Amino acid sequence: MTDDIRVALVTGAARGIGKAIAFRLSDDGFAVVLNDIHQNTEVLSQLVDEITAKGRTGSFVTADVSSEDEIRGMVEQVVQRYGRIDVMVANAGIGSYSPIPQITIDEWDRIMNVNARGVFLCYKYAGLQMIKQGTGGRIIGASSVLGKRGSAFNPAYVASKFAVRGLTQAAAMEFGPHNITVNAYAPGAIDTDLLPASLPPGTPRETMISILGGMSPMKTVGYPVDVANLVSFIASDKSGFITGQTLSVNGGTYFD
Repeated sequence: MTDDIRVALVTGAARGIGKAIAFRLSDDGFAVVLNDIHQNTEVLSQLVDEITAKGRTGSFVTADVSSEDEIRGMVEQVVQRYGRIDVMVANAGIGSYSPIPQITIDEWDRIMNVNARGVFLCYKYAGLQMIKQGTGGRIIGASSVLGKRGSAFNPAYVASKFAVRGLTQAAAMEFGPHNITVNAYAPGAIDTDLLPASLPPGTPRETMISILGGMSPMKTVGYPVDVANLVSFIASDKSGFITGQTLSVNGGTYFD
């Protein structure tokens, strides 16, 4: 990574963890490109306005992370605008509460396409660009505590997050000779819109927070900023000897 402008691309950045990561990397001095699906264009525009109002550099590009053409095009747009990509954060993800006997193949494919295929495509095209640049880089993906310890009632989500761990290790081995590190973060219960996918539909929010927070020795759920703080370190020059890891940020709900 050079001393010139550093560019970070964050997928799934319209809300929750992705939004927190984008804002934190902006505060760290990166020119940040926020990505989300086309339907969230207005939200992305507002977030970019917030970033630029602080004197930071920001922009957005819409793309469906499960589409190879759109991810290829997204990376090309970022390079056309800034000349490079130094950090890719493949954060976009979805989930649902669907026990194995009830989950449909369409729901399975939908979750796997976003959570696993989407991360793969981001790793692939960011990696190709970073290799071309020849100055190294950071590739970071979104796994989960459920990518380290299985859980009932959301099999596609669990499988997709385990897939991210394996992909991260494979990519770290392939990209390492190019001074590109590849790591993932594995959040526990984080207070975002995705939290309801952990429990049966209709569970009151207060009950949800109590149940999930009670699994932690700290007796609380986490917040998007907790994940953003970890990503900030992984994206920095200080993490140069860390690669192939899926780092936990779960309040002690699972030790590894």
